[in-house]
Amino acid sequence: MSNYNASDRPSIKELLASQGPLADVSTQGWVRTRRDAKGLSFLELNDGSCLRNLQVVILDGAGLAEKAREAATGSAVRVRGDLSPSQGQGQAWELVARDLEVVGPSGPDYPLQKKRHTDEYLREIAHLRPRTNKYGAIMRLRGEMAWAVHDFFRGRGFLHVHTPIITGNDCEGAGALFRVTTLPEGPASPADEDFFGRPASLTVSGQLEGELLALALGRIYAFGPTFRAENSNTARHSAEFWMIEPEAAFFDLADDMALAEDLVKFLVAYALDRCLPDLELFDRFVEKGLLGRLEALAKADYVRMPYAEAIDRLSGSGDGFAFRPFYGCDLASEHERFLCEAVGAPVIVHDYPSSIKPFYMRLSDDGRTVAAMDMLVPRVGELVGGSQREERLDVLSRRLDELGLSREAYWWYLDTRRWGGAPHSGFGLGFDRFLMLLTGVNNIRDVQPFPRTPRNLEF
Repeated sequence: MSNYNASDRPSIKELLASQGPLADVSTQGWVRTRRDAKGLSFLELNDGSCLRNLQVVILDGAGLAEKAREAATGSAVRVRGDLSPSQGQGQAWELVARDLEVVGPSGPDYPLQKKRHTDEYLREIAHLRPRTNKYGAIMRLRGEMAWAVHDFFRGRGFLHVHTPIITGNDCEGAGALFRVTTLPEGPASPADEDFFGRPASLTVSGQLEGELLALALGRIYAFGPTFRAENSNTARHSAEFWMIEPEAAFFDLADDMALAEDLVKFLVAYALDRCLPDLELFDRFVEKGLLGRLEALAKADYVRMPYAEAIDRLSGSGDGFAFRPFYGCDLASEHERFLCEAVGAPVIVHDYPSSIKPFYMRLSDDGRTVAAMDMLVPRVGELVGGSQREERLDVLSRRLDELGLSREAYWWYLDTRRWGGAPHSGFGLGFDRFLMLLTGVNNIRDVQPFPRTPRNLEF
């Protein structure tokens, strides 16, 4: 078979969208199934560009029968032929082959056969699961939604920035850290002998650095990986995950909540508009009624609820919560679910007690609460967490002292308040949790291409 120019090989998605027959076209992909009949063979070919397969018809008269028999399930093939109206049901077009090349053969022990496999089984072969319908759809959604994130922020005057992945701060209490070191294994060595001359870790958030940039550039957002070394095996937690983190100067808490609501609505509407075939798969096989839920999510008015009111609702509900709600407690997953179900819409809880929030959140005039907010959505629970940041140097310095944190360690952070400090706000949205919301998938491991969880470093 002659060498092809990549530009001459349309994707299967493009071929299936053709407005008419095409002569002498070529494409490539992986064989999902092969069936043989008298005088011909049929290959179901998928290249990852879309959910649907392209049927390839191989006639014995073309001298391709022997090659067709080599194209077992899982094989990588190149094929050239004529795109013609399909003679069967279920597809408009099929490719009648003139030439076929098995680029990478596959054997009878290929672990993805034509049947439904459990998520547990597929986690054991995570290196192959993107070839399935479900996980191929998830990966396409990840790519499309990443593009949509940039589309949203650039359309609103935000600048994409890169915050450090290796850092010397932990964003104060955001979670356990993965240490970064060049020191050899063995007896502990002083940190001043390490690469940076002090302890370093993988970032748990780009927020603090994002604030510095927002106080120079106005509106910024970071979008990248973050890391938590928590030994958690729940369906909602992973050691490596992606965060969307905007920061905006001269934004107050009301602006911050409005931005978070607009972002979620935009992303959901974008998915419904651009990714409907993949979403329909999840509507059929993962969560019945998913599309209706997403349409409602894109149009609903998200309810603002003060933390004190949320606690009153929980305490007066009569529900037998495993964790008793009381003023000053962190909301548990069961509390988040109850609030969303009781209201019938996403809920943004705001004005939390200062005692359960980090030092950088703006202290309210009552001296007891901070300008913090969490967005709670059905099924997933907390999706967004953010706040108006404390811009007053004296209040910020006092908060550091109260929490036993060193002013010297945050000298650079205090400088931004000392010289030209301004009100500013931001939040973090967990990208992987958003994909759980979008697909109805209930385990974060199943929306990540290579999940990193305790005792799981490879796949």
